Amino acid sequence: MDIWYYVLTPFTWLLTLFYNVFGNYGAALIVFALIVKLILFPFSLKGKRGMIQMNMLNGKIQAIQKKYANDRERQNLEVQKLYERENVNPMSGCLWTMVPLFILFPLYAIIRQPMKYAMGLNPTQIGTLMEVLGSYMTSAGNAAYQQLQGADVLAKNFHEIVSNPAVAEFADQLQALNFQFLGLNLADIPTLKFWANGINWNSIGLFLIPIISAVTGFVFSLISMKTNSVNNQSAQQNSTSKSMLIMSPLMSLWIGFMMPGCLGVYWVANNLLSMLQEFVAGKMLKKDYEAAAAAREEQERLEKEEEKRRRREAAERKAQALADAKANKGKKKLPVEKKKSDASVISVSGVGVRAYARGRAYDPYRYRPEGPTAYRDPGEPVDEAAVEEALEKKRRFFGKKKQEEPEASQKLAEEALECQADEAVVEELLEERAAEQPEQTPAVPEESTLDVDDPWKALDQEVKDITADPEQDGETKQ
Repeated sequence: MDIWYYVLTPFTWLLTLFYNVFGNYGAALIVFALIVKLILFPFSLKGKRGMIQMNMLNGKIQAIQKKYANDRERQNLEVQKLYERENVNPMSGCLWTMVPLFILFPLYAIIRQPMKYAMGLNPTQIGTLMEVLGSYMTSAGNAAYQQLQGADVLAKNFHEIVSNPAVAEFADQLQALNFQFLGLNLADIPTLKFWANGINWNSIGLFLIPIISAVTGFVFSLISMKTNSVNNQSAQQNSTSKSMLIMSPLMSLWIGFMMPGCLGVYWVANNLLSMLQEFVAGKMLKKDYEAAAAAREEQERLEKEEEKRRRREAAERKAQALADAKANKGKKKLPVEKKKSDASVISVSGVGVRAYARGRAYDPYRYRPEGPTAYRDPGEPVDEAAVEEALEKKRRFFGKKKQEEPEASQKLAEEALECQADEAVVEELLEERAAEQPEQTPAVPEESTLDVDDPWKALDQEVKDITADPEQDGETKQ
């Protein structure tokens, strides 16, 4: 046996117990659904109470969402802390609504394979039994439900099949399961064309089971919506409830026409018991629902007061603005210093002849307080006066720069000292020359090359003449 056999053993044991008590498969399924509801009722009641508490916290949750609207992570953290403080599980309300589906899946496996789960036969024994039953079956039937249909044939021909030597080894494990319920064979699958094999109560009844299942599912969804509407549900919850109002009946209808009548009977019983559970839970949770309704009314009252306060503050601000405007009427307004606009320099801020060739970050006063340099057409004549004025500004600028720089000033001082030392050497040489030849007068060429306008140049020439070698000059003259 596989692991699923042991997982489904509790459900098999419970269903077999009810069958042995009532002797009818349909009655066993109804009692099975009732016991499951009774076992799960306390948990379902707790889930409903948790849903009520969740709805009562909607006001605080909305306040947190408004406070941390721009920080989704902080918003989720604060909501989680709120759930922990109030001891509320946000998933408790949704969890128990899914439990019937988790019960349906194992029940479907047990109903579909009664030879494996109800009789405990292994695959070899099931194969041998199906070979024996093949001679009693008029049609192949649905392959997915061969064991169920075979169990029905076994029940109808139980004594003959048990006495067959092929099944003698496991004959004591075989059971004659009674699938008859209210005149219907629950081992058959309902069909839309109930008149195809002749109109009889079995075909009509099986056709009605899915329809009754869909109708009871729709009524149960309506009751559930009405019960939950007592709470202050959000738009998303209302949308989910409306979706379930449509999906639940459709799912019941699909289950009814795709699976044997056994599951249809169980689904109808489950819907009826769910309605009864909603009624009983509503009576038991009456105080909780009243507290939820009171909390909703209080929240609506606070929201209205908050809206009135905002309107009153807006009206007061408007009245104050009108009063200030009336009080300042006739008073002379102080001049407002306007920021220099780019429009004042449009005529000189172009690139080439493109007057608007500037980027978004263009600032005409970034480098020059007086704005950008005016554009000049290369074909226009040069303004000499303007050029001279620009050069004079440049000279003044760099002269001022040199005065401000201490290193440049020190360099100029050193050059002045060197010049003074040179002048002292020259004077000393001239005095020595005059002492040696006091009566001689230096010859001056007819066309002197000294530049009287440049005294330093004339002085250099005199120093050169004094320091010249006379003998070399005589040889040169010869």
